[in-house]
Amino acid sequence: MRLLLIEDDLPIANALQEGFSHAGISVDHLIRADAAESALKLTAYDLVIVDLELPGMNGLELIRRLRRKQILLPILVLTARDAIEDRVKGLDTGADDYLVKPFLLPELLARIRALVRRSQAASSSDLAFGSLHLYLNLRTASLDDVPLELTGREWDVLQHLMLAAPRVVPKQKLAESLGNWDSEISPNAIEIYISRLRNKLSESGATIRTVRGIGYRLELP
Repeated sequence: MRLLLIEDDLPIANALQEGFSHAGISVDHLIRADAAESALKLTAYDLVIVDLELPGMNGLELIRRLRRKQILLPILVLTARDAIEDRVKGLDTGADDYLVKPFLLPELLARIRALVRRSQAASSSDLAFGSLHLYLNLRTASLDDVPLELTGREWDVLQHLMLAAPRVVPKQKLAESLGNWDSEISPNAIEIYISRLRNKLSESGATIRTVRGIGYRLELP
């Protein structure tokens, strides 16, 4: 999972980045909302977290502009504004959730997971592909009802492939989703994760097909 955080309070931003890192979430940080639209054009994000009080363009105006452009990825407002009028305005403008500072990190992480699940149109916390199952809430997997041992990166790659199946997932999108600006994932690393997954899925009947020059597709016989 990869997030875009727009927050001008550096201590809060740094604490969030550290917390997300421990949770296995990649995050890119911006101080100003003005740069958000360019970042969204260049990188595939799963969710945007935005403060309302920002230098230059404020958070509400950014949300309004993104929705006008039919950018529909989830947006979570994280702000010190706690008045009911502010909450209503934020949600009516186009935010999907609204959390007031100070907050607890476990609650923020739970809200993020819920928003991403809904945006991926997952009607349950279980993705199935043949005998392969992925449990989104627990970040675990099973094969023929036997637990499948996956690293965090392998799990993320498999989630992208299962959500997209039978469509092709571009290699660049996988790299962007797993990395962040400070630590980009190389195409070679993606190939390593794919190779490991192929070995672990060899008994499942599912195949990760390489579509030359584009990316990967999860297939059944």
